[in-house]
Amino acid sequence: MRRALVIVLTAIPGALKAQNPPAPSATVTVDTTSRPVAHAARRSGEIHLDGKLDEPAWQAAPVSGNFIKSYPKPGARAPDQTEVRVLYDDAALYVGIRLFDSHPDSIAAQLARRDASGIYSDWVHLIIDSYHDRRTALRFTVNPKGVKKDVYTSNDNSEDLNWDAVWEVETAVDSLGWVAEYRIPLSQLRFGSSPTGSERIWGFQVQRDIARRQERDTWAAWTPQSPGFVSLFGDLRGLVDVPSPQRLEIMPYASTRLTRAPGSANNPFFHANDVKPSAGADLRYGLPAGLTLTATVNPDFGQVEVDPSVVNLSAFETFFPEKRPFFLEGADVFSFGQVSLQNDYGSQRYFYSRRIGRQPQRAAGGPGVAFVKTPDQTTIAGAAKITGKARGWTVGLLDAVTPQERADVLSVSGDEPGTRYSAPVEPLTNYFVGRLKRDYRAGATVVGSMLTSTIRDVGDPVFKDILRSNATFGGVDFEHGIKKRKWITSGFLAGSHVVGSQQAIASTQLNSSHYYQRPDADYLTFDATRTSLGGHIGEIALAKTGSVYGSLAYKEMSPGLELNDIGFHGRADFRAVSTFLGYQDFQAGKHFRSFGYYGYTNHTWNFGGTSIYQGLAGGAFATFTNLWNAGIGAGVSPAFFSDRFTRGGPLAKVPASWNVGVNGGSDQRKPFWVSGSINYTRDDSGAEFPNISTTVDLRPSTFIHVSLGPSLIIGRSTGQFVRGVADASATSTFGRRYVFADLHQSTLFMNTRVEWTFTPVVSLQVYAQPFVSAGRYSNFKEFTAPRTYDFAVYGRDRGTIVRSASGLYTVDPDGAGAAPAFQFGDPDFNVRNLRGNAVLRWEYRPGSALFVVWQQQRSGFEPIGDFDVNRDVGAIFRTVPTNVFLIKASYWIGR
Repeated sequence: MRRALVIVLTAIPGALKAQNPPAPSATVTVDTTSRPVAHAARRSGEIHLDGKLDEPAWQAAPVSGNFIKSYPKPGARAPDQTEVRVLYDDAALYVGIRLFDSHPDSIAAQLARRDASGIYSDWVHLIIDSYHDRRTALRFTVNPKGVKKDVYTSNDNSEDLNWDAVWEVETAVDSLGWVAEYRIPLSQLRFGSSPTGSERIWGFQVQRDIARRQERDTWAAWTPQSPGFVSLFGDLRGLVDVPSPQRLEIMPYASTRLTRAPGSANNPFFHANDVKPSAGADLRYGLPAGLTLTATVNPDFGQVEVDPSVVNLSAFETFFPEKRPFFLEGADVFSFGQVSLQNDYGSQRYFYSRRIGRQPQRAAGGPGVAFVKTPDQTTIAGAAKITGKARGWTVGLLDAVTPQERADVLSVSGDEPGTRYSAPVEPLTNYFVGRLKRDYRAGATVVGSMLTSTIRDVGDPVFKDILRSNATFGGVDFEHGIKKRKWITSGFLAGSHVVGSQQAIASTQLNSSHYYQRPDADYLTFDATRTSLGGHIGEIALAKTGSVYGSLAYKEMSPGLELNDIGFHGRADFRAVSTFLGYQDFQAGKHFRSFGYYGYTNHTWNFGGTSIYQGLAGGAFATFTNLWNAGIGAGVSPAFFSDRFTRGGPLAKVPASWNVGVNGGSDQRKPFWVSGSINYTRDDSGAEFPNISTTVDLRPSTFIHVSLGPSLIIGRSTGQFVRGVADASATSTFGRRYVFADLHQSTLFMNTRVEWTFTPVVSLQVYAQPFVSAGRYSNFKEFTAPRTYDFAVYGRDRGTIVRSASGLYTVDPDGAGAAPAFQFGDPDFNVRNLRGNAVLRWEYRPGSALFVVWQQQRSGFEPIGDFDVNRDVGAIFRTVPTNVFLIKASYWIGR
């Protein structure tokens, strides 16, 4: 027999003969200190999912209610009540929820694709903590149109919207309100075995959103100021002799991709129509004690949204979020070092899954190469993970293998084509991530550990000196709640160790994360003979939750810590103290539904004791009774020193600066609403960075949603790094010249999204981002003295500078020829891009989907620095595009 769990939420008339309860006084408050209990009954008759609770089986189900407000006016009795009934059998859990509404003609119901966000609609959220650990839960959400969301919650309040389950729900609207009727297979929940005849107790919560009042009602008391979420659930009892489910799901897929891109007819690797079929499969298998094995073979992620355009002029890598379903689902299980605080310095990811299947790291082109075809990403041959909770332990294990990747190359000999061959561009690599956490005190205390490993086969000489052969990271973390989590202390301590050839480790020491070569860093020593490098990172914090909230944290990251093989980080080498104190009030009053204000500081030093950042900021925010919102923020930063400004050179002084920003938005209940922000930053050198961004949201009908997000950023920097030049002459600084310039940069882009939902299972989603960024360099100059912000402009204060007709600058640093001249190309730029995709998705049966995808990219560049909106935006659409067409079908086989 198939096992399932069915839950029904109802709001329509039927055999239950529900009556609309009288509206209580707004002044009535409800006791929120006790934990409510709901009771389930074993199903005694047939249940037909139709959004009507008219079967006799529902009459035997006990009723739970007494909902209260979460906001506005937390703790007050809900004006429109909700009734919940629960049934079960050996296959499924059934939950019926009736949501009374005194004005059913005002129920908001927008059609949208599954898991869509930002939708104006009423919702009901059924949330089950089947582990009963007070930290982990599964949420099943639906609106009156039948639009579904499923969410995995971990660590008490961390939500993962990428978790997908196979479940059923039907809804209906009637004169009393609306109803949601659920059937959730037991195989989609997570719990271990229990003795025959024993009762299971699960954590249980039902919440309801009423869009027109921007109100949330809840069964078990919770407010936005609460110190937790899952830990505050009530209990579901009466589940007797519920067997552990046998879970096996297989999802094979097949796809065909057609790429049409511009290219040269002389290129033997170019195909005007490049067709690539593919096939693979995903698997889920329920292991004992509530664990799940998930595996994928030759995955295809062609349906995911493309990354936005950026122009990165810094020394650090750009972070792009993960979008691939296999790595997104359950990602919170692998989170580490998530300290509870409101303000922090530095941002690190100890597991950055986009390293798996990354773009190849070695370039196959160069002198003597006529044409080269390099894969866009490294192939993932296979990946598997085990996740779940067993006997108080949260387990996360992941392993992935990417084979050696090769590029096709055609060499050239004089004017004649040369040899055709393949060259390795990425080595065979194994990635491993392990995560364990143990709960104590009903989840109020958690202790955990993490271990990651990256092992590359660098036996090929082309990889030995550019890539590390082995990288290991490990650590422990903890969280301890005090006084029902009103106070939380948390922290972690971890370390890394990387191994490679002398040249690979030398490159690690010299890169922008470490800069061991800094000439005035007497606490660092660059060692060209090293074959390994190690470091540590740690943080400890104390946080308070509630109306008055805040945190105090200390964090340090040693100079040798390296995470970028399977994690992500920018700079290392800092010690930081971060503070935050704020107040928030969600009690609706005469003028405000909610408001708050806050202040925070950051104080940071490197391991040599030099102050590398100081900042003080504060702000306030409010939502008015008409549901408009506004906020303001401002900050100041006194002068400090930067050990990254000269990119491996000496310290430089960063001028004092200040910033101010305002933001606001109109009533989001309306079919047309806007929001926006304006920010301005200026420093004592005259640099300034104004920017403005806006979002325009349109709902012309209940099935179309349009969002337009234009942004304009205009900046003038007085210290943009251009290059460093070795020079041992007397006028250089520590044997090098550090060349900078003023940079005037203008960036304009617009994030555009259109969602057209035909039915809850058929939708079209379009994303497009036109992007233009132009930068003009001027006043090329040389950094003159450590620990200052002093420069000598070439041609005015020092030496000469000449630009050729081809855009090549020649600099004579002293103007007398005593110091060697050097050259560099004109760095002015004008980048014009368009990135977008359209995805038609049809969930033709539960768990199975057909995708039809069109991706388009247009990229253009000119070495000019001026910005002209009409010219540059028009030039985007005159660029020859790259088009990718994809058809992908998956089929869910499960029990």
